[in-house]
Amino acid sequence: MEDLFLLRYFLAGFFTFVAVFYTALILYKKRTHQPVVTMGPTYSCHWWNHLAFRVFRATIWLVSVIIAFYPPAFNYLLPFEWLLLQPLQWTGAAFLLLGFGIAVGANFSLGNQWRSGIVNNANHELIEHGLYSISRNPGYIGVAIAQVGFFLALPCLFSLVCLLVGLAALRQQTHLEEDFLNARYKNRYLAYQNLVPRWL
Repeated sequence: MEDLFLLRYFLAGFFTFVAVFYTALILYKKRTHQPVVTMGPTYSCHWWNHLAFRVFRATIWLVSVIIAFYPPAFNYLLPFEWLLLQPLQWTGAAFLLLGFGIAVGANFSLGNQWRSGIVNNANHELIEHGLYSISRNPGYIGVAIAQVGFFLALPCLFSLVCLLVGLAALRQQTHLEEDFLNARYKNRYLAYQNLVPRWL
């Protein structure tokens, strides 16, 4: 990592920007006086998924900032030396940007229906346009691409654990949301499932 000065600062800046962006988005959405973030019932699968994402997001941000200012800290994350190739690491950085762009595009496709977690309220609508006409989970595809990008940009045991846990949580959250939407919209959601793939 010693010769990747720009990459180290890119990662710290990227994750700081993402944290600020979503914090600002949540605060803005709260102005509508409707819940936009929910973890579900305590100790439920939904709750554990959200907790895992929160812990890993905060840890990834902290690790990226520490490495930016103290590069030797990377050695404590058990790096995969054979993957420390500049072209591969910068490809990971590109994946981070691509994944974030797709996730934000999916958020804007949802408009006022954007939520973090399963929020069951009266004005909930099934969104079938925009990116959601191509995939039922475009936002999660973006997050998965970004998770792969983080592993490639900072290949180590820590980023591998983040990737595996993150992908497992995304898969589980997808099934939870499908169960909710099936129960709420029944035949309409079944028709949507038959028309649009879960991923691509």
